[in-house]
Formats: sequence, C-alpha cells, structure tokens
Amino acid sequence: MKFTEEHKQLRKTVRDFIDKEINPHCDEWEAKGAFPAHQVFKKAGALGLLGVNKPEAYGGMGLDYSYSLVVAEELGTCAGGSIPMALGVQTDMATPALARWGADELRREFLAPAIAGEMVAAIAVSEVSGGSDVAALKTTAKKDGDDYVINGSKMWITNAAQADWFCLLANTGDGPVHMNKTLIIVPAQAKGVTVGTKLDKLGMRASDTCPVYFEDVRVPQRHRIGAEGMGFMMQMVQFQEERLFGAASSLKGMEKVVDATIAYCKDRHTFGSPLIDNQVIHFRLAELATEIELLRSLVYRAVEDYVGGADVTKLASMAKLKAGRLAREVSDACLQYWGGMGFMWDNVASRAYRDTRLMSIGGGADEIMLGIICKLMNILPGKKKKKAE
Repeated sequence: MKFTEEHKQLRKTVRDFIDKEINPHCDEWEAKGAFPAHQVFKKAGALGLLGVNKPEAYGGMGLDYSYSLVVAEELGTCAGGSIPMALGVQTDMATPALARWGADELRREFLAPAIAGEMVAAIAVSEVSGGSDVAALKTTAKKDGDDYVINGSKMWITNAAQADWFCLLANTGDGPVHMNKTLIIVPAQAKGVTVGTKLDKLGMRASDTCPVYFEDVRVPQRHRIGAEGMGFMMQMVQFQEERLFGAASSLKGMEKVVDATIAYCKDRHTFGSPLIDNQVIHFRLAELATEIELLRSLVYRAVEDYVGGADVTKLASMAKLKAGRLAREVSDACLQYWGGMGFMWDNVASRAYRDTRLMSIGGGADEIMLGIICKLMNILPGKKKKKAE
C-alpha cells in the first residue's frame, strides 16, 4: 500500500492526539475502570478522527477506508487497548451501517453528532445466548402503530455506561433467521432501557462494558436502518470494518511490546551478560517482529481490496484470526522475558496479555473466523443424509 502525504499528515494528527490526550491519562483511567468518553470523543471529533470515511454531508471527511486504516494503526500506540476499542466501536462498529444505509433524517439525528463526538455510540448485538452466533439472538422489536416495541437484553456492550444511543440488532419477524433481523437506533434515554452494572473484566479495564436491558422500549419505526429484515446482512458488512479495525489497531501495540522487551533485555543482566545476548531471546524477538510484518501485509492487502470495492470477508476474517492469535503469542512470549517484572499488573507486557486476549473473542471468536474461512474455501463438511426408513 502506498501512503500519500495526506495519509502521513493524518497519522501525525492521530499520534499527537494520543500523546497529548490519551497516554498521559491511561494509568489513571485503568485504575478507575473508566475514561471520560464524551470528553475524549469530543476532542477526537474536533480533529475529524471519528468520521474519516463517513460522508461529508454529516461532518465526515469522505475519505476511503485506507485513511481509516491509518487511524486504526496509530491507535495501537495507546498505552493499553481500552481507548482504541472504545473509539473503534464509535467509528467501525456502531456507525458503518447507519452511514451507508440510514435515511437522511436518521443520519442527521444520530450519525452527525457521533462524528462530531457529541454523542457516544454503542453496538448492541451480542446476547448471553448468542454472542458469536448472531442468528440466534432473541431480542425482539414488534410493530405497534408507528413504533417498534423492543424487549430483550444485550451483553458485553462496550461504551454502554456512557452511550447516548445503541445500534441494536433485533428480530422483527418470524421468518428465516438470516432474513428476520433489523438494525434499529435506540436512544439510551428511551423509557425502558436499563444499563446494568459495569462488568469486571480481565482486561480493557478503562473501557466500560455492561449488560443492557430493554423492556417495552418504544422507538419510532423511522429509527430503522435500511429495509426491515436486512439487519443480519448489514451487520455482516459492519463486521468487515470491525475486524479490519481490530487487526490494524493491534499492529503497533504488538510492536510496542516487542520494542519495550528488547530495551529491557538490553538493560537487564543475568550471569554477567545482558539478557538480549541469549540467542533464544533475540531469535524469538526477531521471529515475532517478522510475524507482525506479515500480518501488516495481510491487513494492507485486505484494505486495498476493500477500498477497491471487493468483498473482503475472507481476508478480514483471516486478519482478525491471525491478529488475535499473534497478539496472544507476542504478549505471552515477551512477558516471559520480563521475568518477575512481567507478572506485575502495570507492566507493558502484562497489560497487553490481558487486553489483547479479547481479540480472539470479540467481533466473532477464532472458531467463527475459521468457520467463515472454511465456508469461503468450500471445505465445510456436507450434511449427513438421513438413512432411508
């Protein structure tokens, strides 16, 4: 991928924003278990970072997804995964379908303030009974006059405690499970919406994640994104950007852990020599750096194809699968070389060990990615035929 001067300037803008507005506060936010989303998002919105590839008519930059890639990659320089994930929900998970298929009125009401950072958005798809299995979700939205009446619950919802609205996927009919779902914008302040207690997570400690309950919640049918019954398809498209974002945002985070480990191993002496002099260590770090570069090439190729209009479901799934597994490998290997220091809570490797574990779960678990890849390779096992009676 060839980056223009505009790409480079955007990269610098993101990096300056992180150095000034995020990294100085990360430890404090991690300790508190939350960060001031409206404050941070407002500053990001003022720089245009929340609408890079969104339509200019609603405050976006109107650029192609290669520019979003630059933002995602630079977010990997954050001192932890919480803030990149929260920002990624806003830009690549809760708003792509609204930007692409939402009615003009709906986009002006919800997309424009999300791009400006005046509203915090959340994607409400996962349920206790259906995380990666999107087709199995049970939340319903039934028509009553000009409204939908929504009942159900969602689980593991990032940004939920501070969200102004949810991009909700619900069943709006009794037909086939892939054709009976609709994406609906639900204001967080709507009567009957209850945000549960923040979940006590292994990692991503500065990001608020909560269950959300919907009891006879009324929203006008005009809050529907696109055509009724097309929500599953739209969510699958949103997943492409979510998975590309996840893979891209992991790259510099992994490099940061490797670089910090190299510096530590140069400084730390055992048996009279620096740790880095051990061939097993410097060979392993070189191998990990190579794997990160290979993942970067895959991500760049997927984004190039996506910008070109191709369906990148397979490549995006491969990139997410590899990113999740490699992030676990990098953090675990580097933590080992820090020894006892690596077992400390605020160590760079231990934080990465906790935060990056989510990559193989959220947005579709590794096993879901493998299933998608197998399907697109036409190697799924066929259904067994019933024996004749």
